[in-house]
Amino acid sequence: MPTADTPVAGPAPGAADSEAPGPGIAGAGRPGPYPEGATPPTDAPPGDWAPVPTPHGLFRLRPVALPCDLALIAGWMNDPEVAAFWELAGPPEATEAHVRAQTDGDGRSVPCLGLLDGRPMSYWEIYRADHDVLTSYYPARPYDVGIHLLLGGGTDRGRGLGTELLRAVTSLILAHRPCTTRVLAEPDVRNVRSVAAFLRAGYRKDRELELPGKRAALMIRDRAPTPPA
Repeated sequence: MPTADTPVAGPAPGAADSEAPGPGIAGAGRPGPYPEGATPPTDAPPGDWAPVPTPHGLFRLRPVALPCDLALIAGWMNDPEVAAFWELAGPPEATEAHVRAQTDGDGRSVPCLGLLDGRPMSYWEIYRADHDVLTSYYPARPYDVGIHLLLGGGTDRGRGLGTELLRAVTSLILAHRPCTTRVLAEPDVRNVRSVAAFLRAGYRKDRELELPGKRAALMIRDRAPTPPA
């Protein structure tokens, strides 16, 4: 099954920096059911979030549009560095099934393209971790949000871009999801560059998790406490 990783750090020690977190243990798009009485999220979707400046240009998220974006994303999934963690290499239909499960879902997992100065250069999944099968492996809190990402082109890897975009997207999540107190990810522990990128982006390594298909580092970015008035 796909794992939820980030070759933000590169697929393994010694490999080129791929900066590509992958789908979560939920397979991003195959999350567990909402708890009884729960309702889908009603916060502004990522596509409505304003662009943010970064040291590398203006960055924004745009929801994936199928079939228009399929060739681009499937091409990225067939990059060996990305395929090592996302496990979606092969015909475009494999990527389409993975993405369409989210676009046709109830909104708890939103696949997006990341645009830098208008150029599509990364793929993201913003999902409700507290309504995901990941909750079987860590003590979830209400409104936990998880992220997966990959940087599509090799020229965008290995220069600190992943760290800057992680900071930007994490800040956007916390700004637009007021009930969310933390954002998390679960890269493969072998992906040492990914773990390092999350640490540089302000995350902390909470623990290691034995997930189906991998041992993961649970990376958490806590919302900063509100200063007293």
